[in-house]
Amino acid sequence: MCSTLHFVPRRSEERGHTDHGWLKTYHTFSFAMYQDPKHQQYGPLRVINEDRVSPLTGFGTHPHREFEIFSYIVSGELEHKDSMSNVEILTRGDIQLTSAGTGISHSEKNTNKHGVPVHFLQIWSIPSQSRLKPAYYTRHFTDEMKKDKWARVVASVGDEGVNKEREGEGTPAPVHSGLTMYATILSSGNTLEKELNRRKAYVHVIQTSSDKVAPGAKVKLSDGAGGELVLGEGDGAYVAVNSPSAKLVVENVSGSEGPTAEILLFDMDA
Repeated sequence: MCSTLHFVPRRSEERGHTDHGWLKTYHTFSFAMYQDPKHQQYGPLRVINEDRVSPLTGFGTHPHREFEIFSYIVSGELEHKDSMSNVEILTRGDIQLTSAGTGISHSEKNTNKHGVPVHFLQIWSIPSQSRLKPAYYTRHFTDEMKKDKWARVVASVGDEGVNKEREGEGTPAPVHSGLTMYATILSSGNTLEKELNRRKAYVHVIQTSSDKVAPGAKVKLSDGAGGELVLGEGDGAYVAVNSPSAKLVVENVSGSEGPTAEILLFDMDA
């Protein structure tokens, strides 16, 4: 039996890493001072930065254009301000998506006064069309919405169930890219399947520790046809889809009463 999916690991300790004191970040793809020709982008996915920002610090006002930029909040509080007059405090479970289009400026800061860092993933994708009108969206997904099931948190404009309202709980944020992003909080010993409908996928296991080689949950990816790969926290995997409607099987193999695993899955165009 031929494997329907081909897995290539992206190990946590091999990612780009920068420690600025106020910011500790890991780069899946080339970004800023970290440049690696083997890891530039995958399909429309261009950036996955796993950031931890200290209290009362953050990214000052800076410009963006021609990217779809979304933040997935893991813990803490992140203040977003932008040139479209949006001001918002984002917390766990929030997704904030900015379609930068012809150009926006924004800042992202940890305004918490009680010594609590913010941990979030900043993700960029390349839009399928240029010179879009800038737009801003927020969505919220509770842990219960993601517990041992897939929550569709970002999806392409025009897909079923996707609306362009500014806010909405439990509905996917609209992205102008050939990309669907799912999230789950998978309990130890549990297994989920997801049919992949596009040519590529990427899996990222969120890192609960800031250590370069992270302890925590272990996740096994398989295709039911012989292909498999085990990931730790902070690890990712490039997934080539070799068969139409191939099924990805994801299992938390952390052992009896082991930790949960928070996992992001991107189903993408080539």
